[in-house]
Amino acid sequence: MASGYATEMHGPDPVVVVCGGGGFIGGHLVRDLLAQGHSVRSVDLKPVENWHQTFSEAENLVLDLRDKESCAAAVRGAAVVYNLAADMGGMGFIESNRALCMLNVLINTHLLLAAKEAGVNRYFFASSACVYAANKQDSPENNGLKESDAYPAQPEDGYGWEKLFGERMCRNFTEDFGLQTYVARYHNVYGPHGAFKGGREKAPAAICRKIVAAKLSGRHEIEIWGDGEQTRSFTDIDDCLKGTQELLKSGVTDPVNIGSAELVSINQLVEIVEEIAGIRVRRVYKPGAPMGVRGRCSDNTKIRQILGWEPSTRLRDGMEKMYAWIHDQMTQRLNRAGTPE
Repeated sequence: MASGYATEMHGPDPVVVVCGGGGFIGGHLVRDLLAQGHSVRSVDLKPVENWHQTFSEAENLVLDLRDKESCAAAVRGAAVVYNLAADMGGMGFIESNRALCMLNVLINTHLLLAAKEAGVNRYFFASSACVYAANKQDSPENNGLKESDAYPAQPEDGYGWEKLFGERMCRNFTEDFGLQTYVARYHNVYGPHGAFKGGREKAPAAICRKIVAAKLSGRHEIEIWGDGEQTRSFTDIDDCLKGTQELLKSGVTDPVNIGSAELVSINQLVEIVEEIAGIRVRRVYKPGAPMGVRGRCSDNTKIRQILGWEPSTRLRDGMEKMYAWIHDQMTQRLNRAGTPE
């Protein structure tokens, strides 16, 4: 554990701020930090009633973190700041909203300035595997993306460039101002209490939703974007939380992958969810739909060296938890409104 971390996190009522606390990962992080006994301030743009999870024990603030004054209010008195705030979603959203994704630079810019001015001890920035060079991801047989594979830069247009720029800003604030910044490159985090409809959901949640709908309707057919042979690694939310918090204890301020090394195709992901649901579905492929790079997986050499740990939750086990939650949500809606979606 890095020197000073225990004091920062367990001193006289230190405040831990989770920006984007109303989102999927942010909500889980707030819950985890509260369970550890921390004083938590959760900040999000959405009205509180639209947050993925809310906790009365936290200080819940609705602020637009694209605004500098809002960022100053968010981090006031904070020892640690987690920046998970972003306007983002699955591949369909990212490819159709590149300018909106780029505007996320306002959040990180103003939060870094506010954190520096407020004397924050540690600042975390949630980056993404979308920063990796496209020419390293043109085959389904991806052997794993090392942290160095982000350069020469060729990231995902819009969202990937914003994240890569955010990483550089964090590095510069550490070098020039002494603000201790930490960066994790998340690889497709999934789990309960996330978006599963509406266009912002990612592949694991979308597949679960489609198969639940197929099961409830009796029409065993789903649509798959692309040919289903594109590959990814998917990271369970509990592994994401552990890796994120352990990274802040490490003292390592370079970007680090937090992702599973279990590579599967989308077709294999469908097979996993079919097995969980106990049905088989006919697959209707949509070749022209957004599907991103051909293959993406996390190389975990660096995180093993730093933490002596890496994400290890089996995809089958994590998907079973998420499928059960989405099934419950859709069944409740079916009972209330007569439709699962």
